[in-house]
Amino acid sequence: MSVLSRIAGPADLRGLDSADLTQLASEIRDFLVRKVAVTGGHLGPNLGVVELTLALHRVFDSPTDPLIFDTGHQAYVHKIVTGRQDKFDDLRMRDGLSGYPCRAESEHDWVESSHASASLSYADGLAKAFALTGQSHRHVVAVVGDGALTGGMCWEALNNIAAGKDRSLIVVVNDNGRSYAPTIGGLANRLSMLRMQPEYERILDAAKDFINGLPVVGRTAYSALHAVKAGLKDAMSPQELFGDLGVKYVGPIDGHDQQALETALRRAKAFGGPVVVHAVTHKGMGYEPAENHKADQMHGPGPFDPLTGKAVPSGTSAPSWTSLFSRELIRHGEQRDDIVAITAAMPGPTGLAAFGERFPERMFDVGIAEQHAVTSAAGLALGGLHPVVALYSTFLNRAFDQMLMDVALLELPVTFVLDRSGVTGPDGASHNGVWDLSILGIVPGMRVAAPRDASSLVELFGEALAWSGGPTALRFPKGTVGADVAAVERIDGVDVLAPKAHVGGVLLVTVGPFASVGVQAAAALEEQGIGVTVVDPRWVLPVPDAVVKLAGEARLVVTLEDSSLHGGIGSAVAARLRAAGVDVPIRNLGVPQRFLDHASRGEVHAELGLTAPDVARRITDWLAALGR
Repeated sequence: MSVLSRIAGPADLRGLDSADLTQLASEIRDFLVRKVAVTGGHLGPNLGVVELTLALHRVFDSPTDPLIFDTGHQAYVHKIVTGRQDKFDDLRMRDGLSGYPCRAESEHDWVESSHASASLSYADGLAKAFALTGQSHRHVVAVVGDGALTGGMCWEALNNIAAGKDRSLIVVVNDNGRSYAPTIGGLANRLSMLRMQPEYERILDAAKDFINGLPVVGRTAYSALHAVKAGLKDAMSPQELFGDLGVKYVGPIDGHDQQALETALRRAKAFGGPVVVHAVTHKGMGYEPAENHKADQMHGPGPFDPLTGKAVPSGTSAPSWTSLFSRELIRHGEQRDDIVAITAAMPGPTGLAAFGERFPERMFDVGIAEQHAVTSAAGLALGGLHPVVALYSTFLNRAFDQMLMDVALLELPVTFVLDRSGVTGPDGASHNGVWDLSILGIVPGMRVAAPRDASSLVELFGEALAWSGGPTALRFPKGTVGADVAAVERIDGVDVLAPKAHVGGVLLVTVGPFASVGVQAAAALEEQGIGVTVVDPRWVLPVPDAVVKLAGEARLVVTLEDSSLHGGIGSAVAARLRAAGVDVPIRNLGVPQRFLDHASRGEVHAELGLTAPDVARRITDWLAALGR
């Protein structure tokens, strides 16, 4: 009988001996590779925290002691040992297991936002709440990666955590030298100095042997541990990284040595105040294809062959939106040396890696720091350059103030490229990029383009880079680019798509790739004798004059967008028509104001009624109601 099959909850871990734990770690890694190979998901981060997660659950009493995983990329092992291993066949699928911590799944999951650098603030608040409600016996643990520590929220939280001398809050730094790509910046250099010094392995091994040889874990052990730690810092790091903040520091600890981890965590738990435990781990540990994967240690692969680690062919040769943008950025970069690019720890996923290889001095990875990225871009623009800030749409939310006050107020030519806009699907609520148009729509002077296909992306990105009168944004979805959708004509920058306009018919205003959905719906309605003009504004914000003119000739205006209805393009078109005195009925189709459960992108669209048959049916119903 396997050890893993005997684990139904954290309590089952505490009776295991050393041999059992070693076997369990191996079985968990095999389990992860087999399951993620089928569904896709975050493999590398979870392979790297097997021993660490086991140690956390053996030392602390979850859920009484909250375990908070920053971003949640590394929470699969936590899910396995908290009674959810039988649900991994449906990982990230509709009605299946979430790819991140999920409060609806288990009492062991305290939070579920997958945005980085927030765990320490959650932990600070929880520790304060326990103190105020007479529950000081409870411990709070935040597991944060060295990549997430490049985010400013972590340091804002640490400033407060350090003041709580009598609050038991343990910060576990899962230091693998990476977020998606290798972690960058001063903090990364500082931690890297510990890992890369020739003396490091020797001293770490000596510390490990010393700790493992201790017969009793008590004050003497802690003093010894502290002495080893202090000596290591003195040898390699002349200034304490966390100690200067007033937070106790233990480490670095070999993050794959079960006994050393547990010893360090027990001492941190017994201390009674804030402690940082620094665990050095290896992303992709135990699975050779992940360990040797140079780009990101198989951070988040799609389905793959578990024997080789090679991706399963998708069956389509169409380029992705990201790769198309990447190609165009390099092309423009070759023609203009004022174009620079900025990413927040995601050069590969946002398509900037190739630009960075071609122009290393013109690509800046600022770490997980979207706020800083945007204001730094403002500085670059003030210096005469044209920055391109590439972010996942959902992460733009974090830099709204900087976009508004540091870029738009100064009317600076900064281009925001928003990947994964609209419904993203399997990654769930926090990763859907459905708020960008609502946010961008209230920024004065902001111009927003939504390409519908490859040709329009090329054209619109060029127009954005040519604009020097203020900020621009280009949004596109996750996945591959569909076939081009041809325009019948262009009216003052607005593309009219087949069929041709019908005066007194329906005006269907589509956003981005939903143009093809609109054309399909129009074709179905044409068979019913209902004339529909499908238009793609291209630049969806501000609402073009041509849309207002065409609306004045229509019996009904319908907007169709892969974004939030509240404050989206539909709202903007309705407001613009009212301001222009165009009194025509308008109906809006888009994403309702709620958080969406994980499922495939197509499944979510179908659930929301955003398919061509749904659009055609809704228009038929609205016209019938207007007739009555």
